[in-house]
Amino acid sequence: MTTQPNVRGIRPAGYILDEAALPAPTAQAADDLRAVREQWGDLLAAIGRAPRAEWPPRECREWEQPPAAEDAPAVGRLPLVLREHPAPLNLTALDAATTTERELFELCDVVAAAVQRPVRYIATEQHGRGRYQPDPADRADPARWSYASPTDPGSRAYGLHWAAVWLEGRALGEQSADLFAPVRPLLADEIAATARRARQRVERALGRDGQPTALDRPCPYCRGQLTAYTRSGDPAAATIVCGTGSSCTAPVLLNGRGRREWAGAELVGLFVALEAAAS
Repeated sequence: MTTQPNVRGIRPAGYILDEAALPAPTAQAADDLRAVREQWGDLLAAIGRAPRAEWPPRECREWEQPPAAEDAPAVGRLPLVLREHPAPLNLTALDAATTTERELFELCDVVAAAVQRPVRYIATEQHGRGRYQPDPADRADPARWSYASPTDPGSRAYGLHWAAVWLEGRALGEQSADLFAPVRPLLADEIAATARRARQRVERALGRDGQPTALDRPCPYCRGQLTAYTRSGDPAAATIVCGTGSSCTAPVLLNGRGRREWAGAELVGLFVALEAAAS
């Protein structure tokens, strides 16, 4: 299993980012990159599953039995590295993963070329003659972004998760001795824009982009159309609304538009009623 390097300067466990002290684009870039890597395992797992029309996503349906081993979240169990899928079942997830990985890897190359110090040379003696050669310790510094070559994937071997961590460090101006120069504003804007696109793409592929989703099963109480709504990046905050109106007999309150609405713990009762209606 490929593991990401333990880099000096990366925030320790429990670190809390004071976003109020950061410029808005920098704080947003850090938040978007964090959202991408936190959802990356879910996206890789989704590639091997056929898209499902139900709502909310299965990882949010805590009332169900635990998922089978092959459906377990990838984080902490499988390498967070995009692998070949001979027969991917979700082409939308696959396209999102490959595009996001490519864009972040290429951005790391651009940022490293702009702010990362080249490898130092050290004096050595060979056959009685002095010469200079790259410092192997400096070249192997775990904080350094290593470029890919035809024979070596460089830092790309650690996958998108590590690339997002490395980019976040550059966006936040984290230092590792004199290895990095500050990121200039134009490049900081490019990091922010790429991170934002990546987050939107990942959340859209996972159905977490805040767009309404029409359920493929009717309301179990009145047979009306059910529509799910989420907040971007937060599938746990889903609400489901019946389109019938106040005549629906569901045991939940009416929302401000006079429609029955399920949220929070109320969703459990709705899911149970949907399963009972389908059996």
